[in-house]
Amino acid sequence: MTQYLEQIKNYNILVIHSTDNSFGFGYRKSNKIDSDKLFIKQFDNDLCNNLIIEFNKFISKENLQKLNKISVSIGPANFNASRLIVVLARTISQQINCPIDSFSSFELMAKRIASKNNISTNKQSFWIYKKLKRKGFIAGKYEICHKKEKNADLVIREIVVPKVIQELARKELFFEANYEDEKDLRELLDLANKNLLSANVNSWKNVLPLYPISPIN
Repeated sequence: MTQYLEQIKNYNILVIHSTDNSFGFGYRKSNKIDSDKLFIKQFDNDLCNNLIIEFNKFISKENLQKLNKISVSIGPANFNASRLIVVLARTISQQINCPIDSFSSFELMAKRIASKNNISTNKQSFWIYKKLKRKGFIAGKYEICHKKEKNADLVIREIVVPKVIQELARKELFFEANYEDEKDLRELLDLANKNLLSANVNSWKNVLPLYPISPIN
């Protein structure tokens, strides 16, 4: 591990995220939070073209070649946006031979929701849900692994990947999904950084959009 950390001493991380109505990029150098660079934009009528245009403005070719890690949120969110940002992340990963991993959109907001609702008991679990337009919900389940002195130090594990459920069980804790672009982008950077430092990386072939229902829902 020491040799691995030495090899990536000066590493760069890129993250790509989307919500129901926006997309964004984040960039961090060598685990320095003060180096964070963020970009967030609301959708417009030509997301496909504008995603590439804004991405090219966000990161230079030089910095793109220096990437050591890419992380992308895979949903649940806007279906087209999730699909497009995953394609973008996979393409970059393949072309520059850069490790990539992914996180659900609900996992990015889980710590924030737990802190807001004062959920701090070790092993306590809760669900995050999003109501579907027709019937049912998309919901994922999260567990607090441990808590240090501050809420910011909460460590949360995704134990059920977001999936379709018909109703919310009365005996369990449920909180509605709440996207917050900047906070979720920073959490994605933090999780990407943590996985890089633990050498937990994947192939681009394993990263796929998470959307358990058809786009018409």
